[in-house]
Amino acid sequence: MYPPRVEGWYADDLDHLPEAPRHTELIDGALVFMRSPQRSWHGRIVTALTVALEDQAPTGMEVEREMTVRLDRRNRPEPDVLVATAAYDPDRTCFAPQEVALAVEVVSPESAERDRGVRLREYAEAGIPHYWCVEEGTDSLPVVHVYELDGPTRAYAPAGIFRERLTRSVPFRIDVDLHALVPARRG
Repeated sequence: MYPPRVEGWYADDLDHLPEAPRHTELIDGALVFMRSPQRSWHGRIVTALTVALEDQAPTGMEVEREMTVRLDRRNRPEPDVLVATAAYDPDRTCFAPQEVALAVEVVSPESAERDRGVRLREYAEAGIPHYWCVEEGTDSLPVVHVYELDGPTRAYAPAGIFRERLTRSVPFRIDVDLHALVPARRG
């Protein structure tokens, strides 16, 4: 696949690449393919967290998994989970940053650097108010690093590290038993 122009790819090009792998992102005008096998831990955490957020989301908030966000013309990353204020649209292929209340990345070996650094900066600069970075902790239990946007600086401020239970009042009331996200820990 070759870029359609000298400047590289644009965000809208992703909607017209039928030959691209399912999880294709655009970072600084370059296509990024998720080609390595997904670990079971990653998939299970994404699914369980999606369900937990869906169960608690109020009217007017939509929970999606693996949908891209068009940050600008040359960046369209794909958070593992997001909470949006936009109404459900069955034909939607991406969200605008102002429609995203929360972006969640579940760290995997191939995405660790992007999730911990690049995404932290890009989502903040785009104005997404909340960002969670989920790491694998001891005994495969999730550890959630929570960030809130500081409006004047357009940077994230740490809002907590959660290991047992994740309770937040923003972007809506959230209470998640992190042990219940791991299959072996379910009662």
